[in-house]
Amino acid sequence: MSNRHFVVIGAGIVGVSTALYLQKDGHQVTVVDGRDPGEGTSKGNAAVIATESVVPVATPGILWDVPKMLMDPLGPLAIRWSYLPRLAPWLLRFVAASGEKKVEQISIALRAVLLQAMPAHKELAALAGQSLMIKDTGWLGIFEKDEKFASYQWDLELQKRRGVQFQILKQEEIRQFEPSLQPIYRHAVYYPENSYVTDNFALVQRLAAHFVASGGRIVKSDVKGFELGPTGPTHVRAGGDKIACDAVVVAAGAWSKKLARQLGHDVPLETERGYHVTLPKAGRMPRMPLYSGDHSFAITPLDVGLRFAGTVELGGLDLPPNYARAEKLMIHGRRMFGELNEEGRSDWMGFRPSMPDSVPVISQGGRFRNTYFGFGHGHIGLTLGPATGRIIADLAAGRDPGLDMRPFRIDRF
Repeated sequence: MSNRHFVVIGAGIVGVSTALYLQKDGHQVTVVDGRDPGEGTSKGNAAVIATESVVPVATPGILWDVPKMLMDPLGPLAIRWSYLPRLAPWLLRFVAASGEKKVEQISIALRAVLLQAMPAHKELAALAGQSLMIKDTGWLGIFEKDEKFASYQWDLELQKRRGVQFQILKQEEIRQFEPSLQPIYRHAVYYPENSYVTDNFALVQRLAAHFVASGGRIVKSDVKGFELGPTGPTHVRAGGDKIACDAVVVAAGAWSKKLARQLGHDVPLETERGYHVTLPKAGRMPRMPLYSGDHSFAITPLDVGLRFAGTVELGGLDLPPNYARAEKLMIHGRRMFGELNEEGRSDWMGFRPSMPDSVPVISQGGRFRNTYFGFGHGHIGLTLGPATGRIIADLAAGRDPGLDMRPFRIDRF
């Protein structure tokens, strides 16, 4: 069925990308969000198009790490004690997803969709005249400690089985490859397939501007719910208004859980709170994005400055930020680069929507066939935003999206 009216809930990279692909198919599209395009998690991510990310967060042995998560509030993966009772059901599924056989299946599903990431990014960037914002530099994982690199061999073996390209650098090659680093790193892995966006926030804004210039509509309002007919939603209730629609896409990131429930799906979606620090005048700028294998965070040379982004804090949507986690990033960053100019420094916290198996929901609804869902991308939201939009448009059109969609179904749990 062509020329339907879709309401896309969410104006981050996933929602805006979905709107553009639906618009490209000839549909009328309205995007609804309580914030301006890109103002949510899309504003503060690491800006890396991480096509190598086939390793889920939960891997074999994660169960034994849970006590450490509870005891170290500044660790790379931490849990807020006060949130533990609400988190427990998700945490049980998280641990259940860490078995070797399950991790192998997850990595296969992730690789299949990650292979679609770069073509979709470049298609949308070209559509909006923003191709120069994508830099095909690859990225470099760096390790100071021998034991950390030794433990990373499991990840490399999994990536190798999935066909991920990488090159291991010797110690004497690391500073030649990336001169901005201090001479403290003993091991490095270069991933040539990865790219990055020079300004992730601006990219979403410019894609949204192109969507509007092409006839799309953006409504700045919080979605309260839906009016349902026999075959699904007929209106979206946004603020005091009702927006008539033929179909709905829920792409509201960490806020998708309540909306999905109203449309017939109880989804185990949780919130990973991620932090970043951006230094607009850092004085040091690497040639490409870096990944600290010792401390699990990314460093990206953006147009707006040098960004240190990462860490996982499981604490929901309502607890106040713990900006000591951002300062922890800077402690590591100062050791990494030596002297840094921190004038104009900005700290930020955002909400990653995360599924316990690290596989996003990209799915048509099971209860109502005029509902579609794109959320739960965890650490690869920017990476998979455009690919998710293209796949949803394919599902809406009845086209083959080019991969097995069963691992991404909203009702898989």
